[in-house]
Amino acid sequence: MYCGSCLRDNALAAELLSRGHDVTLIPVYTPTLTDEPNVSQEKVFFGGISVYLQQYLPLFRKSPRWLDRLWDSKAILHLASRRSISTSPKMLGELTVSMLRGEDGFQHKEIAKLTDWIKHEPAPDLVSLPYSLLLGLAKPIKDALNRPICCTLQGEDLFLEGLEEKYKSESLSLIRANIKHVDAFISVSEYYAEFIPEYLNIPPEKIRIVPLGINLEGYEKRKRESSQPFTVGFFARVAPEKGLHVLAEAYRHLRADGRIPEGRLEVAGYMAPEHKSYLSEIEQAMKDTGLGAEFKYHGVLDREEKISFLRKLDVLSVPATYNEPKGIFLLEAMACGVPVVQPRRGAFTEIVEKTGGGLLVKPDSLESLAKGILEIYQEPALGEKLGVSGFENVRRHFSVARMADRAVEVYKDLTGRGFARMNADQDEQRAQKTVAI
Repeated sequence: MYCGSCLRDNALAAELLSRGHDVTLIPVYTPTLTDEPNVSQEKVFFGGISVYLQQYLPLFRKSPRWLDRLWDSKAILHLASRRSISTSPKMLGELTVSMLRGEDGFQHKEIAKLTDWIKHEPAPDLVSLPYSLLLGLAKPIKDALNRPICCTLQGEDLFLEGLEEKYKSESLSLIRANIKHVDAFISVSEYYAEFIPEYLNIPPEKIRIVPLGINLEGYEKRKRESSQPFTVGFFARVAPEKGLHVLAEAYRHLRADGRIPEGRLEVAGYMAPEHKSYLSEIEQAMKDTGLGAEFKYHGVLDREEKISFLRKLDVLSVPATYNEPKGIFLLEAMACGVPVVQPRRGAFTEIVEKTGGGLLVKPDSLESLAKGILEIYQEPALGEKLGVSGFENVRRHFSVARMADRAVEVYKDLTGRGFARMNADQDEQRAQKTVAI
């Protein structure tokens, strides 16, 4: 699937590379999937098949590396990734704990492969881990390199809260035990920078904020067609916590009482196998109220399809039922001049307030959500004003260039020297080396 964290990390690495910095983006588990040029390296560490085999079949914990290469190849991992495999946190508790145990876990052989490879590469000036669920790698990498390590925080609490209690408790304990090996933690939002230190017991002084940024190339302002019915959009994972069922119910209420006499509810985004029945229930509820023809699920969209989808919307809403720490989909909609209606929670609040690109409504309130959508419908001038504000301010505050500027500040602070120039005495100055896993 297109993963928001992968999109963010790839965009940051690509921007740094374009500025002349030396960045190696290392995929773990499977090759990364992005809707922009993928700058990650070919070799995948901790290949998903190897990790699984070593978790559940002791024989593979000692298998020779030449044998592992058979199922660690990019082709085989791509083939395995095509299958619809559930990634429910309830099924991944044992594997999560084992990975967090680092060299004491069942995947210790994979850690040795990574550190051996790193030792034979030009030494990086710092290493960045993409989330705290990989903190089991912090100590081995630091022992191998003696370089600063930072870790990005991108919504781990949702995954951890979904684990069975015994795995959740042990995972939290292991994360907290590994915090001492990390020099700084990067939060992608102000909300998460306030929430996560207490949740994971991270010293507040170790937290840095690097706000999200997106590559704005190709995003254009929407063009409203007068013949088009009022179109409400949802663009996110199709899962209960993202709130599609809430949006669909609000839409049905607005259509049933005639407040919106004509409309469409357009949906796009990844759907895990275990959520097929969830989508089916929503589709059936739309049919039962005579609105089945107004609902369409478009599936997973590539970059061109995504931009085209967003530009056809009059309003976007993803009424998540939890405190979302990111919200890339809001930036993407606003980049097309589409106003948003979002619950006042998590990172949604700071994004909407900073951009002025939408309305904030009461969380978990069907009535408040419907009222916000109705306001956009009844006042086209308001929708246009919000759309213009979002369009301009996403470019002002949430571009990939702004994200990279802030990331460079953090890296410079961690390394204690300028990021762009290592040695002014050299004829050819090279950019500082970052390894992002």
